Amino acid sequence: MTNEAHTPPAELKSPKHWIIGDPLPTEHLEGQLLPKRFALPIFASDPLSSVAYAPQELLMILMVGGLAFLSFAPWVALAVIVLLVTVVASYRQLIRAYPSGGGDYEVAHRNLGEKSGLVVASALLVDYVMTVVVSVASGVDNIISAIPELNPFRVELAIVFVIILAAVNLRGVSESSKAFAVPTYLFIGSVFVMVVVGLTRTLLGDPPVAESATFGVEAESLTQAGIILLLLRSFASGCSALTGVEAISNGVPAFRLPKVKNAQMTLVLMGGIAIVLFAGLTALALISQVHYAEDPCSLIGWTECATEPQRSLIAQVAAATFGDATVFFYVIQAATALVLLLAANTAFNGFPLLGSVLARDGYAPKSLSTRGDRLIYSNGVVILALAASLILLIFQANLTVLIQLYIIGVFVSFTLGQTGMVRHWLRELSRLRHPAKKAPKRAPKGADETAPLTRGAILRALVINAIGAAMTAVVLIVVTITKFTHGAWIVFLLMPILFFLMMGVNRYYRDVEKEIEVDPTTTFGATGDHAIVLVGRMQKPTLKALDYAIAARHDSLEAVHVSLDEEQTKQLKKDWVKQNIHVKLRILSSPYRDLSHPLITYIKSRREEHGAEVVTVYMPQYIVGHWWETFLHNHKARRIRQKLLLVHGVTVALVPWLLDSSDLIYGRRSRPLPGQDRRGEPVRPVPRRPLAESNEKPRR
Repeated sequence: MTNEAHTPPAELKSPKHWIIGDPLPTEHLEGQLLPKRFALPIFASDPLSSVAYAPQELLMILMVGGLAFLSFAPWVALAVIVLLVTVVASYRQLIRAYPSGGGDYEVAHRNLGEKSGLVVASALLVDYVMTVVVSVASGVDNIISAIPELNPFRVELAIVFVIILAAVNLRGVSESSKAFAVPTYLFIGSVFVMVVVGLTRTLLGDPPVAESATFGVEAESLTQAGIILLLLRSFASGCSALTGVEAISNGVPAFRLPKVKNAQMTLVLMGGIAIVLFAGLTALALISQVHYAEDPCSLIGWTECATEPQRSLIAQVAAATFGDATVFFYVIQAATALVLLLAANTAFNGFPLLGSVLARDGYAPKSLSTRGDRLIYSNGVVILALAASLILLIFQANLTVLIQLYIIGVFVSFTLGQTGMVRHWLRELSRLRHPAKKAPKRAPKGADETAPLTRGAILRALVINAIGAAMTAVVLIVVTITKFTHGAWIVFLLMPILFFLMMGVNRYYRDVEKEIEVDPTTTFGATGDHAIVLVGRMQKPTLKALDYAIAARHDSLEAVHVSLDEEQTKQLKKDWVKQNIHVKLRILSSPYRDLSHPLITYIKSRREEHGAEVVTVYMPQYIVGHWWETFLHNHKARRIRQKLLLVHGVTVALVPWLLDSSDLIYGRRSRPLPGQDRRGEPVRPVPRRPLAESNEKPRR
């Protein structure tokens, strides 16, 4: 098939397509699905990039207790790695069982009930927004580490990056994956090289030394309970390395066939890379003696803390390994900043997909389930960008503050999702013991890609998900306790709001569906067909509306004019006679200068007199070519139309009149801005037949 066959018609193009590209036909949807090499940077950029700030957050909390507490860092990091392995293994089972794209929401909804599903959905929605916010704020932080002069423009930079990410994603999944692949693989490769070089230098007796190695720390005095709480808080901050793991389970529909196998392989590959980079960067930070404090001015020996922000941990490790201001240092910083900014892309894919699933189930507006011109759920992308920009503005893109709002939603969804999987496998075991039992009414979409599981495989999956549920539940408790007073309470405020909003949307759709369904008592039948042409002044649009009404051959027809000005009404009567129109003109008085009330009162009185007749009101409407012309036309007509639509038995017929500006003449709009000379062809009179001769049926 030629390319011309896929060229969209000119009328489907608009200025927005200069940014997002030409519309794509529906049959190109398969071409927008992702191979593994592009799925990795799209869905795994968030967990991979989190290794840039997770070790930093882990060590920063330990430093509150003093330098001696850094000895706990390897054990805290090991606990994070064990948890990451468990979560990856658990989600491999979830992808196989529920490949339709609902992820934790679908699992909890089907196995634990509606309310549990909506708790997970609200947690994931908050988490996706925070993924964008934290990733962009962290990326900007790394840019400022390399170019400190940009610090005053932190918020502006963050919002600009959100807009750029949204614009790239609006171009479609396929194009965004190609744009994000190079930075993600560059980050993985550069950090891996840095870890290898740093460890090699250490083995050769020349360990790297960070710029903050000579700084002491003003440690806080801690009780035994305070020490335990500090270790738990450090572990909770390090768990930010797990963010985004669930995105692959939510995005299975975006993978190429075989979807389940490709998604599982991508998940395992992502987990392995994240573990290597996280462990390596944490080890290098300890070897090079990075002293990263929550309050830089608590570092003893640094006199410029009030004027210069402390450079990020990865920047200090890169400088210690390769040397400050070297090519390798700037490559690391550029790759880190890019991948942190692009990590938000995980949310830009997950949020719209989750929104479409919620809309399908009736818990979100139906507009979220509509694919845009580039075959993506564009409304979800726009909503996510607006929410993230607002939070960045409110919190001034401060990473230290924003990180406290993070990962709460992640572990809520982890815990309920894994608990739902435990119940799912218990049901599968029950069906194996009782083969006569019916399968669930709603089988997971796409489940036919894999063969049925054996009893042994189900038991293994049950054990994995049970361990995952237990571990993530413990971590959720730890994260909640350690982060609640540091700002996480905002998340616990937002989640119930989203929960009740989704319940309300579902109740609304359910009520509307019940209201409009066909029943044996409601009948329809009209005993008459009357047409009214609404007339203001004698103009071409009025005559066209009248001509349309005549051509429709209604049982009866009249023109109605609501009189607001006596002189105008007299002139209309003269013009009516002059035009030789054989349609009755009815004048309605309006002492209070309202157009709609006299008309509605007349229609109601007529329907009382003539019974259940259908009344069709014809109204001219101007069609304009410029956005600014919409402010100059159709306002009274729109208000009348909205009120008429509330009257039983009334149908409104809009008769379009295309103004000169609605046509393209010489490649540009013909009507200029007010005050400018006319451009293009002048308005020319259009010959018309007299209304009395335009239709064979006699005028009434």
